Amino acid sequence: MHELGITEAILDIVLRHSGGARVRKVQVTVGEWTGYVGDSIELFWQELSRGTVAEAAKLEFRFEPATLRCRACGTVFGANGSGLECPQCGALGGEPAGGQECTVDLIEVEGGDST
Repeated sequence: MHELGITEAILDIVLRHSGGARVRKVQVTVGEWTGYVGDSIELFWQELSRGTVAEAAKLEFRFEPATLRCRACGTVFGANGSGLECPQCGALGGEPAGGQECTVDLIEVEGGDST
């Protein structure tokens, strides 16, 4: 259910940056660490955008994989569940390096302009 809050935030960003023009498409990057589910965001989007300039906008998602940065050597590697061992030096664990973000990357409005 935490997708409701992020969908509200996405819509707020879109409405603030659309300049009042009808929104055609919104591209969003969702990091794996966020736990956000694209289908849930789309469902909330349909309800929350109703009656706004973003009502008919298509949401497009790019999903960013979770990555870790090795504390010992700095190597960035995928946290794909097959182990948290650094492939470079063998140290265990690390700090999140990617896949934590949720960003609005593109807003396409009628007339072809993008922001």
